[in-house]
Amino acid sequence: MPLSIRKLTGRIGAVVEGIDLTASPGLSTVTALRDALNEHKAIVFDDVNLDNAGQERVAGWFGELTTAHPNVPAADGTTNVLAVDSESSKANEWHTDVTFVVNPPQLTTLRSIVTTPYGGETLIANAAAAYRDLPEALRSLADSLRVVHTNQYDYARPAATTPERQEYDRIFTSTPYEAEHPVVRVHPLTGERGLFIGGFVKRIVGLPSSDSADLLRILQSYVTRPENVLRWAWSPNQLLIFDNRITQHYGVDNYDDHPRRLNRVTVAGEVPTGVDGRPSEQLVGDASHYSSVSAVAA
Repeated sequence: MPLSIRKLTGRIGAVVEGIDLTASPGLSTVTALRDALNEHKAIVFDDVNLDNAGQERVAGWFGELTTAHPNVPAADGTTNVLAVDSESSKANEWHTDVTFVVNPPQLTTLRSIVTTPYGGETLIANAAAAYRDLPEALRSLADSLRVVHTNQYDYARPAATTPERQEYDRIFTSTPYEAEHPVVRVHPLTGERGLFIGGFVKRIVGLPSSDSADLLRILQSYVTRPENVLRWAWSPNQLLIFDNRITQHYGVDNYDDHPRRLNRVTVAGEVPTGVDGRPSEQLVGDASHYSSVSAVAA
């Protein structure tokens, strides 16, 4: 069966069919998948029949893997797998993965382990489309800005409601990290510009806190416009891969107390650069145990 790529929306997302993820791929197959990610930003596979090692192997087609997380331990028996489990955390906030380190992951893979009878979707937003939607004056301003990301939660964040979630938050923030990134990141493969903000943002460099919050709210509103968002409803044994360099995502907490678990494996990324070519900088913390710095993966 030839490789088939079917768009899910006009701006983001595609279903990939005609590939056996348990087999070793040829270079042309990996190239086709990378091209699909460059174009659609997020791709989905049904009936994948993968275990943790299989998910790690597929993620490894795109580059060196990170460990599970800078602070949170890996799932039992693994090094690279993070359990995204409703028992310990619900990531119902727009974010890009691990942007509080100098080189966030280039790709994120999510595999459905336990799905819910309703709700529990993952939303994924196209940050390049958001940038293109900006009025010219806002684009020019955003091009010039830098922003600090941190894993230290804002005090306005809702308090964890269970001991398990309180412990997860404690571990998540146990070692502080801060990184300074461009507000507009240039994608290293496509040259597209995307808004590189989201839930780990603390402040825009050089602006008072109130002005920073107001401007970030305006920019973020373009990212989460409905036309820029894929709303993915999970079924068992699916694999979702998205380009973490130019998307944001949100796990919707709309499934009551039903259990939900996705296993996450991420691929090491490059140091972001802005429109002016200036790279990101680590301000607080050393995450070298989490991820090596990747060269640009073609």
